[in-house]
Amino acid sequence: MLTNVTIGNAYSDGEERRGWFVGSFITPSISPRSSSAVEVKWGVHKEGDRRDQWTDPAETTTLSVLISGRFCLQFPDGEMVLATQGDYALWLPGIAHCWHAEADSVVLTVRW
Repeated sequence: MLTNVTIGNAYSDGEERRGWFVGSFITPSISPRSSSAVEVKWGVHKEGDRRDQWTDPAETTTLSVLISGRFCLQFPDGEMVLATQGDYALWLPGIAHCWHAEADSVVLTVRW
């Protein structure tokens, strides 16, 4: 058994929280995955999945990295399609967004 190392599966650990597996919402608060400084999501989206409503502008910086698929992020002043593995979008606090999956997609999102 490893000491001071937490192992798991991002997909299964985030199933109950829409993919979020690290953040302040993790209980118990003594878990190494419980953090008020960073939140991490393993987002699995089927082709055609979408969020058409604009999010409330987050108070955090957000980074979304495409692991696989094709994923469109829409912002008030335009949109970006993440199409190649490793493509990313980073946006600052106060920016709303919505999205849709143009193909089955996996997106890693980090907020801080």
